[in-house]
Amino acid sequence: MGPRCRLTGGSWWSYYDQTTVTSTSGLDIDHMVPLAEAWDSGASAWTARRREAYANDQGQETSLVAVTSSSNRSKADRDPAQWMPPATDVHCRYTAEWIATKLRWNLTADATEHASLNDLAASCPDQTVTYTPAT
Repeated sequence: MGPRCRLTGGSWWSYYDQTTVTSTSGLDIDHMVPLAEAWDSGASAWTARRREAYANDQGQETSLVAVTSSSNRSKADRDPAQWMPPATDVHCRYTAEWIATKLRWNLTADATEHASLNDLAASCPDQTVTYTPAT
Protein backbone atom coordinates (compact mmCIF):
# COMPACT_ATOMS: atom_id res chain seq x y z
CA MET A 1 0.00 0.00 0.00
CA GLY A 2 1.16 3.43 -0.91
CA PRO A 3 -0.04 6.86 0.18
CA ARG A 4 -3.81 7.30 0.44
CA CYS A 5 -4.31 3.49 0.48
CA ARG A 6 -3.26 3.14 -3.16
CA LEU A 7 -2.22 -0.37 -4.13
CA THR A 8 1.38 -0.43 -5.24
CA GLY A 9 1.88 -4.14 -5.82
CA GLY A 10 0.33 -7.56 -5.82
CA SER A 11 -1.22 -10.00 -8.20
CA TRP A 12 -4.80 -10.93 -9.04
CA TRP A 13 -6.18 -13.96 -10.84
CA SER A 14 -8.73 -13.24 -13.58
CA TYR A 15 -10.65 -16.47 -13.85
CA TYR A 16 -12.55 -15.36 -16.98
CA ASP A 17 -9.41 -15.63 -19.10
CA GLN A 18 -7.07 -17.53 -16.74
CA THR A 19 -4.66 -14.59 -16.52
CA THR A 20 -2.60 -13.23 -13.64
CA VAL A 21 -2.68 -9.44 -13.44
CA THR A 22 0.17 -7.65 -11.67
CA SER A 23 -0.76 -4.06 -12.42
CA THR A 24 -3.96 -2.42 -11.22
CA SER A 25 -4.20 -0.67 -14.59
CA GLY A 26 -4.92 -4.06 -16.18
CA LEU A 27 -7.66 -4.92 -13.70
CA ASP A 28 -11.39 -4.11 -13.64
CA ILE A 29 -14.04 -4.96 -11.10
CA ASP A 30 -16.84 -6.59 -13.09
CA HIS A 31 -20.47 -6.66 -12.01
CA MET A 32 -21.33 -10.31 -12.56
CA VAL A 33 -24.68 -9.17 -13.92
CA PRO A 34 -23.86 -5.84 -15.59
CA LEU A 35 -25.70 -2.73 -14.46
CA ALA A 36 -27.50 -2.32 -17.81
CA GLU A 37 -28.59 -5.97 -17.73
CA ALA A 38 -29.81 -5.56 -14.15
CA TRP A 39 -31.76 -2.47 -15.22
CA ASP A 40 -33.44 -4.42 -18.00
CA SER A 41 -34.11 -7.31 -15.61
CA GLY A 42 -36.00 -5.39 -12.95
CA ALA A 43 -33.64 -2.87 -11.36
CA SER A 44 -35.40 -0.07 -13.25
CA ALA A 45 -38.25 -0.43 -10.72
CA TRP A 46 -35.94 -0.22 -7.69
CA THR A 47 -35.35 2.74 -5.45
CA ALA A 48 -32.11 4.66 -5.89
CA ARG A 49 -30.91 3.19 -2.59
CA ARG A 50 -31.47 -0.40 -3.76
CA ARG A 51 -29.73 0.31 -7.09
CA GLU A 52 -26.76 1.70 -5.17
CA ALA A 53 -26.71 -1.39 -2.94
CA TYR A 54 -26.66 -3.57 -6.05
CA ALA A 55 -23.89 -1.58 -7.72
CA ASN A 56 -21.70 -1.87 -4.62
CA ASP A 57 -22.76 -5.35 -3.46
CA GLN A 58 -20.17 -6.80 -1.14
CA GLY A 59 -22.62 -9.16 0.54
CA GLN A 60 -21.93 -11.97 -1.92
CA GLU A 61 -18.39 -12.73 -3.02
CA THR A 62 -19.38 -13.42 -6.61
CA SER A 63 -21.37 -10.24 -7.31
CA LEU A 64 -18.25 -8.18 -8.04
CA VAL A 65 -15.34 -9.98 -9.68
CA ALA A 66 -11.77 -8.80 -10.30
CA VAL A 67 -10.94 -9.60 -13.93
CA THR A 68 -8.69 -8.34 -16.69
CA SER A 69 -9.78 -5.06 -18.21
CA SER A 70 -9.86 -6.70 -21.63
CA SER A 71 -12.25 -9.48 -20.55
CA ASN A 72 -14.54 -7.01 -18.80
CA ARG A 73 -14.67 -4.77 -21.85
CA SER A 74 -15.29 -7.77 -24.08
CA LYS A 75 -18.24 -8.78 -21.88
CA ALA A 76 -19.64 -5.24 -21.66
CA ASP A 77 -23.35 -5.48 -20.73
CA ARG A 78 -24.03 -8.82 -22.40
CA ASP A 79 -25.72 -11.81 -20.80
CA PRO A 80 -24.61 -15.47 -21.13
CA ALA A 81 -26.62 -15.91 -24.34
CA GLN A 82 -24.32 -13.32 -25.90
CA TRP A 83 -20.99 -13.72 -24.06
CA MET A 84 -19.14 -16.30 -22.01
CA PRO A 85 -15.61 -16.14 -20.60
CA PRO A 86 -12.92 -17.10 -23.11
CA ALA A 87 -11.70 -19.88 -20.76
CA THR A 88 -14.24 -22.62 -21.52
CA ASP A 89 -13.38 -24.62 -18.39
CA VAL A 90 -14.94 -21.88 -16.23
CA HIS A 91 -18.31 -21.74 -18.00
CA CYS A 92 -20.05 -23.78 -15.29
CA ARG A 93 -18.72 -21.54 -12.53
CA TYR A 94 -19.65 -18.41 -14.47
CA THR A 95 -23.16 -19.71 -15.15
CA ALA A 96 -23.70 -20.56 -11.48
CA GLU A 97 -22.45 -17.14 -10.36
CA TRP A 98 -24.67 -15.39 -12.93
CA ILE A 99 -27.73 -17.35 -11.76
CA ALA A 100 -26.85 -16.74 -8.10
CA THR A 101 -26.64 -12.99 -8.68
CA LYS A 102 -29.95 -12.95 -10.56
CA LEU A 103 -31.60 -14.93 -7.75
CA ARG A 104 -29.96 -12.86 -4.99
CA TRP A 105 -31.46 -9.67 -6.41
CA ASN A 106 -34.69 -11.21 -7.74
CA LEU A 107 -33.83 -10.21 -11.30
CA THR A 108 -35.61 -11.67 -14.31
CA ALA A 109 -34.21 -13.32 -17.43
CA ASP A 110 -35.60 -12.80 -20.92
CA ALA A 111 -36.49 -15.86 -23.03
CA THR A 112 -33.16 -16.02 -24.89
CA GLU A 113 -31.13 -15.65 -21.70
CA HIS A 114 -33.30 -18.23 -19.93
CA ALA A 115 -32.85 -20.78 -22.73
CA SER A 116 -29.09 -20.21 -22.77
CA LEU A 117 -28.84 -20.60 -18.99
CA ASN A 118 -30.86 -23.84 -19.16
CA ASP A 119 -28.52 -25.22 -21.84
CA LEU A 120 -25.44 -24.17 -19.91
CA ALA A 121 -26.74 -25.57 -16.62
CA ALA A 122 -27.59 -28.89 -18.27
CA SER A 123 -23.91 -29.30 -19.15
CA CYS A 124 -22.88 -28.64 -15.52
CA PRO A 125 -24.51 -31.41 -13.46
CA ASP A 126 -22.04 -31.08 -10.58
CA GLN A 127 -22.26 -27.28 -10.26
CA THR A 128 -24.15 -25.85 -7.30
CA VAL A 129 -25.79 -22.43 -7.22
CA THR A 130 -25.47 -20.80 -3.81
CA TYR A 131 -26.77 -17.37 -2.90
CA THR A 132 -28.11 -15.27 -0.06
CA PRO A 133 -31.10 -13.06 -0.91
CA ALA A 134 -30.23 -9.37 -0.85
CA THR A 135 -32.00 -7.30 1.76
